Amino acid sequence: MSLAQRLGVRHSIVQAPMANVQAAALAVAVSEAGALGSIAGATLSADQLRATIREVRAATGAAFGVNLFAPPYLREDVFAVVLEERPAVFSFTFGPVDPAPLREAGIVVLGTATTVEEARALDADVVVAQGAEAGGHRGTFIGSFEDGLVPLAELVPQIVAAVDVPVIAAGGLMDGRDIARMLELGAQGVQLGTAFLFTPECGAPQAWLDALRTHETVVTPAYTGRHARAARTPFLEELMAGPPPLPYPEQRAAVAARPGAEGLYLGGTEARRGRDMPAADLVRTLVAETEAASS
Repeated sequence: MSLAQRLGVRHSIVQAPMANVQAAALAVAVSEAGALGSIAGATLSADQLRATIREVRAATGAAFGVNLFAPPYLREDVFAVVLEERPAVFSFTFGPVDPAPLREAGIVVLGTATTVEEARALDADVVVAQGAEAGGHRGTFIGSFEDGLVPLAELVPQIVAAVDVPVIAAGGLMDGRDIARMLELGAQGVQLGTAFLFTPECGAPQAWLDALRTHETVVTPAYTGRHARAARTPFLEELMAGPPPLPYPEQRAAVAARPGAEGLYLGGTEARRGRDMPAADLVRTLVAETEAASS
């Protein structure tokens, strides 16, 4: 069985969940186009997650996924919603999650790893290899964050050789040539987040997109208390020069309360290559580009 068949989609492309920015419409558009749309549920309440799942399900009969954070950030009432609503796919990051109840519910389980050691520590149906180039919070849960900053081109073949499950490559992938390179390295699929930020369905503020196109990115805990890759804006520079951050997520709340605080503009290293186009068009373009690059 191919990875696409296992996920219930036509194309082995996963839209990365992006908490606090993406609208439910993005998951719908991506899934309707034949890839796997994702709901970022980590910051939603149980009621909000249930409503979002049902909104997506009412709009498409295609498979989609739900993403949550691993313990100690996993809230039992929110996790219970996933088990009750039974999306096709569940993905997690920041550590391991017991897959037994998910598998009993017929849900395919994706776990995030930033190193070979983490990949081996996961019990998941598919491993998402998060390279150093990836935008957003780092999924590292063993060792220091520096240990998890492995370039994707190195990480993918390492994890492919270390585990017996399919591997999805994630981090800095923006077009079909990028995807084709990951498939050549042994990945069976890819996950893209930053590329989908630039679609109208995502709903990212223009200031977010402008920041990613203007500034280089940096990995820092200065904004949220957990290492994340974001645009290196003057405000983030100010935070990085300040006192050590509070633990996650207290730091984010403290920073958000500051007068004039900017948003955290998460994004990958290749954000400047982002293309403004509808999500369905982006999926079709990625598929066509991958086929051309692989021929």
